[in-house]
Amino acid sequence: MDRNEKREQVEELKGIFERSGSVVMAKYQGMTVAELTDLRAQLREQGATIRVVKNRLAKIALKGTTGEGASDLFTGPVAIAYADDMLSAPKVTVKFAKDNDNFEVLGGITGEEIVDIAGVVALSTMPSREEMIGMAAARLLGQASEIVSRLTSQGSGIAGAIKVIEERATA
Repeated sequence: MDRNEKREQVEELKGIFERSGSVVMAKYQGMTVAELTDLRAQLREQGATIRVVKNRLAKIALKGTTGEGASDLFTGPVAIAYADDMLSAPKVTVKFAKDNDNFEVLGGITGEEIVDIAGVVALSTMPSREEMIGMAAARLLGQASEIVSRLTSQGSGIAGAIKVIEERATA
């Protein structure tokens, strides 16, 4: 790799670190090509990507940024999983790490924060944007139906009272 290619790689990594909602760093030593391909496919389904990086270039890309403290994580064979949203890369990588002993999550970067393994696991348990929208919609629909039932129950009570009065008047 010549100097220009390295410069391009550093710029590309800077863009990934700046634009991604989250970046998860993980060791992948001992994984087979089939396992790595499976992980790539799982990440792609969720809109995320994984990439093997050169540690030295990643450290250069992080230099002078808010994620500079994460450069300590780049030792040994490290891959980064990243996505535009904050949750998809942590969700897939944590799930994959549970099923694969050769894949170890090291930590990550979310926005301007550096998170450790526990932080990545916490992100992986959060509901996705779609799940949050679904929960909010369910609550709104539940409250709307409760309002409708309360409004109609009052009308039913009044109608019942009028009917009783009418029956007494005709009797």
